Amino acid sequence: MIHEKITNFVDNKCCTLLGIGPMSKNCVDAVIDLANENEAPLILIASRRQIDSEEYGGGYVNNWTTTKYAEYVRSKNIKKNIILARDHGGPWQNEIEVKNNLSLKDAMESAKRSYKSDIDAGFEILHIDPSIDLHETPNVDQVLERVYELYDYCYSYAKKINKDIIFEIGTEEQSGSTNTQKELEYTLASMKEFCKKNKFPFPSFVVIQAGTRVMETRNVGSFDSPIRVENEIPPEIQLPKMISICNKYGIYMKEHNTDYLSNDALNWHPKLGIHSANVAPEFGVAETRTLIDLLKSNNLDNLAEEFIKLSFSSNKWKKWMLNDGLATDQDKAIIAGHYIFSQEKIVELKLAASKKIVNLDKLLKEAVKKSISRYTKAFRLH
Repeated sequence: MIHEKITNFVDNKCCTLLGIGPMSKNCVDAVIDLANENEAPLILIASRRQIDSEEYGGGYVNNWTTTKYAEYVRSKNIKKNIILARDHGGPWQNEIEVKNNLSLKDAMESAKRSYKSDIDAGFEILHIDPSIDLHETPNVDQVLERVYELYDYCYSYAKKINKDIIFEIGTEEQSGSTNTQKELEYTLASMKEFCKKNKFPFPSFVVIQAGTRVMETRNVGSFDSPIRVENEIPPEIQLPKMISICNKYGIYMKEHNTDYLSNDALNWHPKLGIHSANVAPEFGVAETRTLIDLLKSNNLDNLAEEFIKLSFSSNKWKKWMLNDGLATDQDKAIIAGHYIFSQEKIVELKLAASKKIVNLDKLLKEAVKKSISRYTKAFRLH
């Protein structure tokens, strides 16, 4: 059982689990290598924009559909240490649902079809996140009602086809501050009542805003800041209290947006008792930087400039920009690079580069492995 597997490892090792965004095929291969090399579970956390079912055209990561992605990982998951997870499943979490301006009812039905593909493909952790809404700003009770509907659907379907799944609840808000104890207590108490009433298992993870926020290529939240935020309890004081509430309800805390924290901050995660943390953009940036460096160091400046131009023109960097940032066009291209790795022009560019750079993808994979290893070491995963 997946819940017991995670519980036994976390409790016995006093570690922090690592959720890794599958930013590219090389990133997925790096995770597979590390999972096979180390006797520790690693969680691949795929957003719907990265990986989705065939109905939604797959995702930007290697153009994989949910089924093809799961089959690929399983075929190489020799020691069974990789756990497939859906990150931020829910309505309007896919660009097609946003583009078509779906109603709440249609967006919820669309999300259910996506979850069905996840369960069929063997995903073991499902993040239920219905916090996005194109038409209104839902309050906490409205969000919880949507959580209940999706939870009911996913658990009932998984049980029907004899699949073992566990759940993560919580929103994708990236505020850089922390939750209040009151709202966490309310959410978990409400969730417990729902699960008890319906005889459903309680979720295994809850997302807690832990003072982390990713902008450009740094973490600008309060977790790693020496400067205190006015009217906010410092994370090192607030988090133990939040974790105490989690322990009371028998649920693990999940931190999102952990990218770019200092080694010292990462080392504090197991000490503070943070059960799990997600990292994604940092690994895409690590691969992109390495690609540009390799192109330039091998006198392939024309290919480097072409990549930078294509990545910059994608505009995928815009959501990550600070208002007063000083990022150059190349900086922005590095932030956006992983979004375009699977585009035909980039595949052709890398093929041309491979004629001069031996084992290009192996070098890129090793760069990502090095970036991931910073976290596995700090989190006591090996």
